[in-house]
Amino acid sequence: MSQATFSVRMDEALKRQFDSLCQEFGMNASTAINVFARAVVRERKIPFEISSPEADITREGALQAFMALRAQARDNGVSDMSLDDINREINLARREAAE
Repeated sequence: MSQATFSVRMDEALKRQFDSLCQEFGMNASTAINVFARAVVRERKIPFEISSPEADITREGALQAFMALRAQARDNGVSDMSLDDINREINLARREAAE
């Protein structure tokens, strides 16, 4: 598969934070962007809600968020993915980023 370069401008501090967090996830920024792009193409939408953060996160709010994600996975036909399936997707994204 041929590769293309994708350039993004962002605040330096944000980039450092993003790179650091990606490392904690065991990937680089390029892999994270590829994972995001795959999700957008697969789901044909931004795969998360963009909203103003709530002042306090409550147990009830967290449970509602979890249930919404569960419903989204069901609606997108991925609720039956096993941990092995998820890990295969992550490894595929890592291999493609390394190429």
